Amino acid sequence: MAVINRIAGFADDMTAWRRHLHTHPELGFDCHETAAFVVDRLREFGITEIETGIATSGVVAVIEGRGEGPTIGLRADMDALPIMEATGLDYASATPGRMHACGHDGHTTMLLGAARYLAETRNFAGRVALIFQPAEEGPGGGRVMVEEGILERYGISEVYALHTLPGAAEGSFETCPGPIMAGVDTFHIDVTGLGGHGAMPHETRDPVVAAAGMVQAIQTIVSRNHYALDELVVSVTQIHTGSAENIIPETAYINGTIRSFDPGVQAMVHRRLEEIVAGQAASYGVTAELRIDVGYPATINHPDQTGFAAGIAREVATGGAVVDDRRKEMGAEDFSYMLAERPGAYLFLGQGEAAGLHHPKFDFNDAVAPVGASFFARLVERAQPAA
Repeated sequence: MAVINRIAGFADDMTAWRRHLHTHPELGFDCHETAAFVVDRLREFGITEIETGIATSGVVAVIEGRGEGPTIGLRADMDALPIMEATGLDYASATPGRMHACGHDGHTTMLLGAARYLAETRNFAGRVALIFQPAEEGPGGGRVMVEEGILERYGISEVYALHTLPGAAEGSFETCPGPIMAGVDTFHIDVTGLGGHGAMPHETRDPVVAAAGMVQAIQTIVSRNHYALDELVVSVTQIHTGSAENIIPETAYINGTIRSFDPGVQAMVHRRLEEIVAGQAASYGVTAELRIDVGYPATINHPDQTGFAAGIAREVATGGAVVDDRRKEMGAEDFSYMLAERPGAYLFLGQGEAAGLHHPKFDFNDAVAPVGASFFARLVERAQPAA
């Protein structure tokens, strides 16, 4: 079956939408211009039930089908990243220091394409709730939209989302039942010692040495404190301290990330961090404060819905290429909050050879937008067939 003919017919329009969004990236919850563009397109499609301002700039729009039935939710994220674009494209970001380096411009476009088709045909029962979400890249717009009650308010019974995947075959799909992306926490350690002259270290309590000891000890959490087959990543990503070669500083700062799937493993890491920071601080005669920001939970696909979505993907994938037993990965995604409340599935859509996600030369492949839009549309028609 592959791409739906009607969606293929307005592929050029989708390319124009996507490139407009790419030129005008917005960050975090501040996706107001993107949301206005989305709303204008939805109204052009004849969709009238539209709520704006959810999670600051999110949008939910509803398309009524033919007859009674449940409501299926389809989600796309809208926000960009604080990266200086290096593509040199004629539609590159017009805002220095911001760019769509994770394909959210394409995600929004694919959902708009599905919306246009579904609003024209309405060949399904019940309703479709189109969820355009801000702030996936860190602040957690998915969590806020759930907390603001969109799932209950619109009676959403299932939710689905797509994410572009550079390096996978163009138009292919990948997913798996159960955990597909990790939960993420961030840790911060502030070390305070006693500064002084670099030539007189005996008169100081050196936070640099203490920080180095903490970093070394933190590396043993994965290697010595957890079962090797329970996936876990603990990475120290920042150390900031000092100002000159002859000054022992007063303070040091350590920052890092925790990626896990199991709440028990997560709790163990938190406990060990507390023990390591306290123990190393005592051994070096400094004080240290640990702060852990608990972030997105693991993204966990529901088996029945994942199997169903994979079947739809086989109908529209280029050459029917679908991997339904993809290995889970240590990246994180705030669609996890929606999947924690409703059954559904998260899938990756192959974009072909391209720069990687979050790279300054990344650009979404417009050729796969009709594939993603067809997936969303066919998913609705198969899940909720019209009488």
